[in-house]
Amino acid sequence: MTQSTATETGFVRGLNLFDATMIVIGTMIGSGIFIVSADMARLINSPGWLLVAWGVTAALTILAALSYGELAAMLPHAGGVYIFLREAYSPLWGFLYGWTLFAVIQTGTIAAVAVGFARFLSVLVPSISENSYLIPPIHVSTGYAFSVSTAQLVGVAVIVLLTWTNSRGLEYGKIVQNVFTTAKVSAIAALILAGVFLGSNSEAIHTNFSTPFAFGAFDPALGVAAGTAFGLIIAIGVAQSGSLFSADAWHDVTFIAGEVRDPKKHLPTALVIGCTAVVLLYLLTNVIYLLVLPMPAIQHAPSDRVATAVLDRIFPSYGPMLMAIAIMISTFGCVNSLVLSGARAYYAMARDRLFFVQAGRLNRFQVPAWSLWIQGIWAAALVLPRTYNTATGQYGNLYGNLLDYVISAALIFYILTIAAVFRLRHKMPHVERSYRVPGYPVTPALYILGAAVVLVILFAYRPATTWPGLVIVLAGAVVYAVVRRRATV
Repeated sequence: MTQSTATETGFVRGLNLFDATMIVIGTMIGSGIFIVSADMARLINSPGWLLVAWGVTAALTILAALSYGELAAMLPHAGGVYIFLREAYSPLWGFLYGWTLFAVIQTGTIAAVAVGFARFLSVLVPSISENSYLIPPIHVSTGYAFSVSTAQLVGVAVIVLLTWTNSRGLEYGKIVQNVFTTAKVSAIAALILAGVFLGSNSEAIHTNFSTPFAFGAFDPALGVAAGTAFGLIIAIGVAQSGSLFSADAWHDVTFIAGEVRDPKKHLPTALVIGCTAVVLLYLLTNVIYLLVLPMPAIQHAPSDRVATAVLDRIFPSYGPMLMAIAIMISTFGCVNSLVLSGARAYYAMARDRLFFVQAGRLNRFQVPAWSLWIQGIWAAALVLPRTYNTATGQYGNLYGNLLDYVISAALIFYILTIAAVFRLRHKMPHVERSYRVPGYPVTPALYILGAAVVLVILFAYRPATTWPGLVIVLAGAVVYAVVRRRATV
């Protein structure tokens, strides 16, 4: 094992099982669950099969969490997935993951969720908007520009604030995490209870559950025949790009293994409890959507905000405001957990001389402040570039495109990481494993098979948003060669 897998000195093991579980839940729940069901409903066009699609997500997530638990117990060091890939395969594979994590996955998600917070704040403060400019778009090409809107400014402010609080020590980040994660879980539970007792109605129930598993016409963009089993498989597979990644980042807790008490015991437990709790909440939330809204209303919810449409139906006068507050709580807590965990991966890379040297140092509060600020600066920078659609004259966000591109790449890394369970059992048979995957080898093999099917479908039916992700990953190989050369000079 290389340098960063040695016992870390300086980190404070200040996270107990509850704290670690809150990080798992906090990173998973952002704004996706309140939005992605609209696009999934359009793709699948069937209430029953929509729930099946979420069931597939739940199964894959739990299978993955059970498998990651063995790796986390075996290698409980700061860096998580970066360490797993490095030890199982080579430093190159660890770096490719870390590169993609820093370039897009973690920082792009931080940017997206922070601006998501600003968007819902605009419900309460209308002057905050992506179209209310402090600096109007400055075009650098036909399709790209830079701007500073009030919403972008709020997004940057959230990133800076949470980067600063986390740089002041683990205790600050932990308190913010526990408070906001508890609040967001309570908000989702309240939405579920309101849907059951106040929102369910005969119109929605009759429309959605008379023939819940009838095949509808799938999204025409998929180019598959309506009413066929093959078309259904393709639609569910493509829909996973929304549901899987609205339940993503659960593995981020492995990045902070160096700060978890008794990590060999608590990390696997936190992964399983946190992932199970979230996927159950997600399944129940989608049941509520179907009890309150007929399928067409889900498919065509304004701006895809299905949860807002549900609360608007239950509380017509102030439902949107309640949902906006709930999502602001959710997104703020999600940004905190992403900021807290991601910096530890770059810390591990820096300890291996594969990232900025300063990122491998702890400050007087025993946290990697340089790593936190490097991450924060890049995430804030990703908030500023805009895409421009010449056909519609509408501005988008560059980070949104980048995240679309790396969805498939992230799935490749998940498959490689879970395959590392097999490889490390062969490569390091005598290393202590206080936790072993239940049902091995079936459990990890089922995940690899299921994720591979989804991956093939995405590459075949969403090529515009999948193949570019490989380019981003492969660019990391060039960077790796340069970094390694400089490290040996």
